[in-house]
Amino acid sequence: MNPSTAHSLGQSAPATEFEKNLDRLAAVAVHAGLGLAPGQELLMTAPLEALPLVRRITEHAYKAGATLVTTFFADDESALLRYRHGSDASFDAAPAWFFEGIAMAYRSGVARLAITGNDPSLLSKEDPEKVSRANRAQSKAYRPALELITRHEINWTIIGCSTPAWAASVFPNLPSEQAVAQLWDAIFKASRVDQPDPVAAWKKHDSWLHERCNLLNQKSYSALHFRGPGTDLRVGLSDGHCWLGGGSAARNGRYGIPNLPTEEVFTIPHKDRVEGKVTSTKPLSYQGTMIEEISVQFQAGKIVKAQASRGEQVLQRMIETDDGARRLGEVALVPHSSPIAASGLLFMNTLFDENAACHIALGQAYSACLKDGENLTPEQLAARGANSSLIHVDWMIGSNHIDVDGINAAGVSEPLMRAGEWV
Repeated sequence: MNPSTAHSLGQSAPATEFEKNLDRLAAVAVHAGLGLAPGQELLMTAPLEALPLVRRITEHAYKAGATLVTTFFADDESALLRYRHGSDASFDAAPAWFFEGIAMAYRSGVARLAITGNDPSLLSKEDPEKVSRANRAQSKAYRPALELITRHEINWTIIGCSTPAWAASVFPNLPSEQAVAQLWDAIFKASRVDQPDPVAAWKKHDSWLHERCNLLNQKSYSALHFRGPGTDLRVGLSDGHCWLGGGSAARNGRYGIPNLPTEEVFTIPHKDRVEGKVTSTKPLSYQGTMIEEISVQFQAGKIVKAQASRGEQVLQRMIETDDGARRLGEVALVPHSSPIAASGLLFMNTLFDENAACHIALGQAYSACLKDGENLTPEQLAARGANSSLIHVDWMIGSNHIDVDGINAAGVSEPLMRAGEWV
């Protein structure tokens, strides 16, 4: 019986395997990613193409007891129209009222879910100066909401959605429909929704990540040393730092996993104790522009030299956003054998690619990575070495050619990772 015949008889056609996986992804987002509470509101952002996934998440959220689900959609083509027809003054503007509304929602306990799937190269042909100005204006307007996220005031998560533009970047040699299907398969696998009980699979993986964090917290290293082709970087860690990974309880009491997928354990570098040179191992998709082969030099925690083979103008403007944009806010360890790396795919999307390799993030630090960090003032956080910035941009520095040592308070080094794998 074909679907149209079933519909005419008042019957539902059997769900396809894709539809089952899409529904499982929605369930994982609500129950494993968000840990949505009965009586809690949910705020979603998504590309227009994610509508089928948004509807399934909305259904699962209401079934979980959500009082209200509100979704804001973004459209790549509309974003481009600004660059085609917007006045020059447009690029210094951002809807502060909108972002203040989002911050207000977070303050009232609304859960946050972001669906990513935008075109990685959307703005690659636009004027880098205009791109930089627009990004800076948006970062300033978003800052009040970002601070609530970095302090983990609420439960939040991010998931992926295959879109034609994103799929074309990952599979440039495939027809559009086939590329979208292939990317969906990769997202489902990376998000563990191809397993019999995806929520249980996430609980098991979450437990493993916590075991790794416990080990690193017991070691209490004072610094990490990364070595490999184009990289000789010493990252001093903040005083009283702690390692996080997988899920955690937000300050509103809800337990969730902020990124789906996630393979990382991460902590907070000291903003003034980073020295040496580091080279990226994967391209960075930043606000619609691809930045490739990044190479930077740190002195006393600050980037003093930066270059890239592609997108260098955007890189330079990004690190000029403010003083904190030249300093580190995060360092993360990921084994090269992670499922994302094992897929052999370059996703052109930070949510996925950061889980294929060790990485660092320029900009805002997560105060949750400091003991009692959520209760410290900005001045106290700075005194402990936490960086402050309008941006938080992750980029990958790990591979199967990178070694990592842990350095203790006495200055003694011990192997932590070799050829990208845990020792």
